[in-house]
Amino acid sequence: MGHTFPGAAAPFGMVQLSPETNQQEMFVDGQYNRDTYKYCSGYQYSDNTIFGFSHTHFSGTGHSDLGDFLIMPTTGVLNLEPGVADETASGYHSTFSHKNEYAEPGYYSVLLNESKIKAELTASERVGFHSYTFSKSDTAHIILDLMSNIYNYDDKNVWTFVRVENDSLVTGYRQTSGWARTRTVYFAMQFSKAFSKYGHKKYDKVDYNGFYRRFNETENFPEMAGKNIRAYFDFDVEENEKVKIKFALSSVSTEGALKNLDAEIPHWDFNKVKKQTQEKWNRELSKIEIVSQSPEDKVIFYTALYHTMLSPIIYEDVDGNYRGLDQNIHQSDGFINYTIFSLWDTFRALHPLFNLIQPGRNVDMIKSMLAHHDQSVHNMLPIWSHYSNENWCMIGYHSVSVIADAIAKGNTNFDINHALDACKNTSTNIYFDGLDYYMCIDFIPEDVSSNSVSKTLEFSYDDWCISRIANGAKKYDVLTEYEKRSQNFVNLFNESSGFMQPKLSTGSWKPNFDPLNTHGQGFIEGNAWTYSLFVPHEIDKMIEMMGGKNQFSERLDSLFTMQLDDKYIAHNEDITRDGIIGNYVHGNEPGHHIPYLYNWTGHDWKTQERVRMIMETMYGNKADGLCGNDDAGQMSAWYVFSALGFYPVCPGSGKYAIGSPLVKNATVNLENGKSFQIKTKNQSQENVYISKIILNGKELKRNYILHSEIVRGGEIIFNMTNKPI
Repeated sequence: MGHTFPGAAAPFGMVQLSPETNQQEMFVDGQYNRDTYKYCSGYQYSDNTIFGFSHTHFSGTGHSDLGDFLIMPTTGVLNLEPGVADETASGYHSTFSHKNEYAEPGYYSVLLNESKIKAELTASERVGFHSYTFSKSDTAHIILDLMSNIYNYDDKNVWTFVRVENDSLVTGYRQTSGWARTRTVYFAMQFSKAFSKYGHKKYDKVDYNGFYRRFNETENFPEMAGKNIRAYFDFDVEENEKVKIKFALSSVSTEGALKNLDAEIPHWDFNKVKKQTQEKWNRELSKIEIVSQSPEDKVIFYTALYHTMLSPIIYEDVDGNYRGLDQNIHQSDGFINYTIFSLWDTFRALHPLFNLIQPGRNVDMIKSMLAHHDQSVHNMLPIWSHYSNENWCMIGYHSVSVIADAIAKGNTNFDINHALDACKNTSTNIYFDGLDYYMCIDFIPEDVSSNSVSKTLEFSYDDWCISRIANGAKKYDVLTEYEKRSQNFVNLFNESSGFMQPKLSTGSWKPNFDPLNTHGQGFIEGNAWTYSLFVPHEIDKMIEMMGGKNQFSERLDSLFTMQLDDKYIAHNEDITRDGIIGNYVHGNEPGHHIPYLYNWTGHDWKTQERVRMIMETMYGNKADGLCGNDDAGQMSAWYVFSALGFYPVCPGSGKYAIGSPLVKNATVNLENGKSFQIKTKNQSQENVYISKIILNGKELKRNYILHSEIVRGGEIIFNMTNKPI
């Protein structure tokens, strides 16, 4: 199952409030703990324990961070230790049953078995809203665990500061050093009733405490500071009494958190917030309305569409202030600032989907990327960024793809010349990932920079994107320069093997090449079979290099039907058999365009067959409904596009390759007020092939559709059959 979370969030909300079902340290005895990977998003369906509810999460990423400000309600003797999952009563965690768990967009509830506390969660964009229903007790506790992190380890917490402002309001912040190495999050925590007492335990080794030593800081002392703190707040509660908590976040200050709280949830009506947030979800999800072949397909489709709207997240206060990459406070001007850019994943289909159904947001995301560039001491656009930090994960500089795709689709409400300068700066940083060699000798040598083939191929595509941006800016000298750079992929194609292969700085091929192996072969999260097919901007040329259309079609057949030995995936955390068909890995992103490549060989029916088969087998409506990490929405965006019948094989081109629609009918409600109707005739599970396409009353005699044709409104009709055409 891909890492997702079942909690409460508004569309693109900063607060993503969700249960943590276990706590795994990232390192045990100095060694990486492989079990920590399961908890990238904090939640595992196979667990039967809950350790609390924290406010920030990633959705299905292959590495992790966040998990801020964990809250856990308890009763009885106070225990500030989380305990061990398989040892009941060893700590404050509780068991639970999925029979007593419920989740829907904007709402989550669960019964905590030991205390019989009913937990309910909802959220606005910047504020989490908790409601805990207690039995009668004079020993009710709300624990605020400020040590808990996702991907936790000793010294991840840099500092924590908490103020008890009055008998129901607490403010503070926490700074962590993890995947984002300088990350500060502020909070304001408002209780619905006064607490009777409070305190905290500090887990630090304190070498010097100044004159604070004159106080008993552990009980009813309104200021808490340290690296590792767990706090508690005690209440007397009546039978079925609800203790509610509003928990606001800010990247700027506690004052900002309080502004967010007052602006978004100034009252204590839990159901009103739930209703408002669900109305927001309905507005967003209704941007695509479908008639499906089965109720199950409808659930899968809207679950996927929901996943595409969990990130990037709004990352500014209600007054437009946000913490920038330079750690200074900035004011957004003419845009909403966003963060969580998993661009190696999301340039492929998520941002193209936004250009279709969220063009305004996508422009704001591009402006956020440009602000990142302007604040970057490296003068670079985001690579993989979150919470005022660049974490440098993965390869390529795929912000340029997002910008190029927006321009190609007429979504240009930003400064194209500024964007082009940012792209040029990013693509000429000589100390980034072998770019000095790439610019000098037109490829990256494996003995200089690992994953060199993947990097060279992705840089080549990105450079084509920059050429398209230069074309939009009418800077034709830049266009020529980057069109030339975009051909660098040819330098790593070995005619004798038929694969893209790593070269050494001497210009010779790296010896002992194994096209099935991911490790040590010049690739990242893919092997030569997969990555040799990543030339989305020059597909015809790639096919010609690899022997022509028939041979290339047979090559794709082999990819889907060959057997991949277990040894080739044994050491990959994020790749399992669940996401593999032959040697085609759908459970990871580098191959997502591959099923559509048959369209360039004259064998369109094979694309239709493969795409439909992937939708039917790699996605489901149960807990294991994803065949790999959702990777911030990319896995789900692939499904949304494919179910509608087309896919952006080359973001930046303005074209979508035709596949095989899974829906019976769909309406895309466009931001410009128009709608695009997708209809099928003779649709069924068996009728996966297309016999004819009618676009606005005329037969479409090509295997792609233009973005410009969609946004003008109208209808497309797919005539389906059970025989290849």
